[in-house]
Amino acid sequence: MTFISKRMKKMTEGLDKAKLYTIPEALKVLKEKSTVKFDETVDIAMNLGIDTKQSDQNIRGMVSLPNGTGKKCVVAVFAKGPKATEAKEAGADIVGDDDLIANILKGQINFDRCIATPDMMATLGKVAKVLGPKGLMPNPKLGTVTMDVKGAVSKAKAGQVEFRAEKSGVVHAGLGKLSFGEQKLEENVRAFVEVIQKAKPASSKGTYIKAVSLSTTQGIGLKIDLSDLK
Repeated sequence: MTFISKRMKKMTEGLDKAKLYTIPEALKVLKEKSTVKFDETVDIAMNLGIDTKQSDQNIRGMVSLPNGTGKKCVVAVFAKGPKATEAKEAGADIVGDDDLIANILKGQINFDRCIATPDMMATLGKVAKVLGPKGLMPNPKLGTVTMDVKGAVSKAKAGQVEFRAEKSGVVHAGLGKLSFGEQKLEENVRAFVEVIQKAKPASSKGTYIKAVSLSTTQGIGLKIDLSDLK
């Protein structure tokens, strides 16, 4: 016998589990069904028709959401000289080189995004095995290895979201807070979906976007009508 909590029962009451929602409909229901006292994050899950065993189908990238995420992003920058100054002026929370490497080796990883200038990458090799598994290693393809330190820091602070397909081909991301309101959340959702659509690998055959759902931190998940993504 499956136990369903009173809170979950209240959230699912009156909902048709088989229904496919438009994005506006789903956001409205998620807002109405929220039962917690904190500002929940709206999450998206996209099931893609990709084979992540193929290197060219390992989808990964960044999305600059029009309305940000509502979450503070702590940014660390590996840079020296003028570029270190540029990083500080752009609002980076942590800026350093060898001293920052030493702190990371001590287990002090108190940042959400890591940016580096190209000349720092050889030094960063010392902590690649630490940052890599955490998804924090700077990467040129993600724009986190760059001479445009100001631009990279500004984008991270503005609510840029990183995405990466899991082995199962599912991409997850947090796209904003319920308090944003339905219009701003819809803009974020559509911006994210558009980037994923454009990221379709040339070698991917058949249906690319198989299923999409929206949910909240501790709420229900609602299936999205794929025709509303076009």
